[in-house]
Amino acid sequence: MTKLIVRTALLTLLTCLTSLISKAQLGYDYGRYDVGFSVGFNQFFGDVVTPKSTKAVNFNFNYNQGPFINYIFEAQFGKLAGGDAVNDPLGRQFAADYQYYALRLQLQGGEILDYSRDGLANAFKNLYVGAGVGIIYDNISSINRYSIQFPGYYTPGVDKSSQVFIPFRIGYEFKFFNRSQRPDIKLDIGYQYNKVFGDELDGFKAGHLDDAYTQFTIGVKFSLGEVTSYRKQISF
Repeated sequence: MTKLIVRTALLTLLTCLTSLISKAQLGYDYGRYDVGFSVGFNQFFGDVVTPKSTKAVNFNFNYNQGPFINYIFEAQFGKLAGGDAVNDPLGRQFAADYQYYALRLQLQGGEILDYSRDGLANAFKNLYVGAGVGIIYDNISSINRYSIQFPGYYTPGVDKSSQVFIPFRIGYEFKFFNRSQRPDIKLDIGYQYNKVFGDELDGFKAGHLDDAYTQFTIGVKFSLGEVTSYRKQISF
């Protein structure tokens, strides 16, 4: 009878401790991995004068060292375009399909801010900056190399290229929490500047400046797999 009472007491104590530990972790846990996608709106800067807006789609896989430090592998597919064969002085106009693959580190404000006692810091904890490196492949789908205004003027270049680039990014990640106060869904809004180390993304080889393009993106991410804990509460 004594053994039964002791066993029951120990079981009850263990249950209570487990419940306390579980409650203590509310708001501290996060998913180690995310998968996501986004849509982007591009604007190209290169050897053409007239800008044009184009679109892209992005797929990404995230390894979260913490809820505010993220290592991101992304693949993006889209179009770039610019110029005007009639109105641009040198007649340059192009359209291209592209794909890129990049690795990027993302640091959010929550990693360095004490957001538990400050409403402004709490609002800024999901603001992030990031940079990385990647390679972009493009294929020119249409191009005009001759000038109407200056007959005989021709701009040389290639119809396909692969070039290294650096993505610089700033954005904000809205976190949506489940019943356990774990951020399992994230809405990501960002602005990215892609610095290309080359001058052939638009199919033209002219001047001394490398190409670049910017994009505004909006996307969503979903946590999956392993769950772990952060050193401080994530949600306030």
